[in-house]
Amino acid sequence: MRKYIILLTIFLLAGASVEAASVGERRTLYVDSTYDVIDRKEVSGLLQKISKRAYFYFDTNWWETLNYTEQANIRTSINNLSAEFDNNIYPNITKEFGNEWKPGIDKDTRITILIHPMKDNFAGYFNSGNEYTRLENPRSNEREMIYLGADHINGYLAKSFLAHEFLHLVTFNQKEKIHNIEEEVWLNEARAEYMPTLLGYDDNYARSNIRDRKSIFYGNSSDSLTEWRGDNDDYGIANMFIQYLVDHYGVKILSDSLKEDSVGIESLNIALKNNGFEKDFSQIFTDWTIAVLVNDCSLGEQYCYKNNSLANLRVKPTLNFLPLDGNSTLAVSQSAKNWEANWIKLIGGKGAIRLEFIGDSRNIFKVPYVIRDKSGNYLIRSISLDNEQKGEIIVDGFGSNVDSIIIIPSIQTKLSEFVNPEDSISFFWSASVIDTVSVKDSSSLSQTKVETKKETPKEKLVSLMSKDELANKIAEIESLLRQLMAQLAALRPSTNDPIVINSDACSINQNLSFGQKNSSVTCLQEFLRDHGVYPEGLVTGYFGNLTQVAVIRFQEKYTNEVLAPFGLFSGTGYVGTKTRAKINSILVKK
Repeated sequence: MRKYIILLTIFLLAGASVEAASVGERRTLYVDSTYDVIDRKEVSGLLQKISKRAYFYFDTNWWETLNYTEQANIRTSINNLSAEFDNNIYPNITKEFGNEWKPGIDKDTRITILIHPMKDNFAGYFNSGNEYTRLENPRSNEREMIYLGADHINGYLAKSFLAHEFLHLVTFNQKEKIHNIEEEVWLNEARAEYMPTLLGYDDNYARSNIRDRKSIFYGNSSDSLTEWRGDNDDYGIANMFIQYLVDHYGVKILSDSLKEDSVGIESLNIALKNNGFEKDFSQIFTDWTIAVLVNDCSLGEQYCYKNNSLANLRVKPTLNFLPLDGNSTLAVSQSAKNWEANWIKLIGGKGAIRLEFIGDSRNIFKVPYVIRDKSGNYLIRSISLDNEQKGEIIVDGFGSNVDSIIIIPSIQTKLSEFVNPEDSISFFWSASVIDTVSVKDSSSLSQTKVETKKETPKEKLVSLMSKDELANKIAEIESLLRQLMAQLAALRPSTNDPIVINSDACSINQNLSFGQKNSSVTCLQEFLRDHGVYPEGLVTGYFGNLTQVAVIRFQEKYTNEVLAPFGLFSGTGYVGTKTRAKINSILVKK
């Protein structure tokens, strides 16, 4: 009797086998209410298809709302999808990355795929809780299981989404079951993002996942690669980076790092070293920040994509203008997160430019820069930073030979344990127009003088100024800003006229507040600038102090419509419903 009890306990802990299944059966299956369209925690699953490697269940309630034609179309799609899974997705992914837990907790070699309606922007998910017994997780389905969104089953991306989610199932086995460690979310998602490319689904660019991710990346290129919030921006940068990594170092880096008993950046560095590469993750990330700017193999193999679908990918830097005449300084304080790139472009000025960078000394910064001459040629270099994360360069030839300079600062301090949200870290840069040191009246970039050594400057560096000197410098800059704003005011439309924007590129459809960084903030800044309440005019996508003050000016300009309904007379700097309504009433979209 005692022996029987012990064996029964072992059987329960190991997980019971799935009963013999047949098409048409129904069983209750748990779902994640975070993704379900009406926040359900369980559904009635109707088994519609059994293939060599998978069971395909439909949410019964959803299925029964479809008419005969719709059901017929879904059945055709599932037949095609099951064949694709059996013959392409499963064999090719497992060959490269290893198997899922097999036969797994249910002692069945087939995996379960449940299709149910999901909220907007969700196309599928994987829940590792299903890999545990109900004694360990009461809401476990006790199956190797993934979920797909019902709205996407007839779409051309269905097989891409299935491949993505199946890689998560494989990852669970390779990391958690075999090594008892959990992969960093950002790398888990980045690997899964590469599956459509691996399987050839991205070859038809017009109907590809890579096209959608590229578009998302354009909307917010300065997103942290390693901070994972689960929004579209995260998927955009994960895809664009992992495409570059595999382009230059091979898919084996992804598969080898998956099989390592380490996670995240450390696992990639081990895989790179084991495959004979000298560069580590930090160097590759820095190269990538340059590649997405210039994307030109002639400048160096590391500065381009090899994937033809990304041959024309180029980020648009944030523009900063220097006055054309006289000595002047533009000083800017910004913030960013680890493994987030910023592309800062300087144009204007005449003669020599001294560019100074000061980072938080507790962190590690990398600051490559790109000089572009009047003929469109590029020179790629890096600012050498000291232990205090300070450095400077002097670039001669602005206005004659040099067209622009773009700096690309990124913070590369944190290597593991990324959470949501990550802390923002401040840095400062200034660009000063100084007396010409060696202007070359030539269009050849090779004749442009770039100084990286410290020399006795004619103008003291900001970092060395006393309090009184800083106050005088700020007053000088403010005077220059007033002159610039006077010139800009003459070029801008009257604030009584509607402001016309491109509706495809700009929209303010959410509440905004200090600290946010997204495309809606970019739109807000453009609006405030053109409305005459944002004299600094910096369009960075980051909602900082200057943007907040500009919002307050706007709110107080329209007190009766924006503030009075709430009993307020002073602006708050928060872009809520009333503020957005007023902005949208002024905007006229193309």
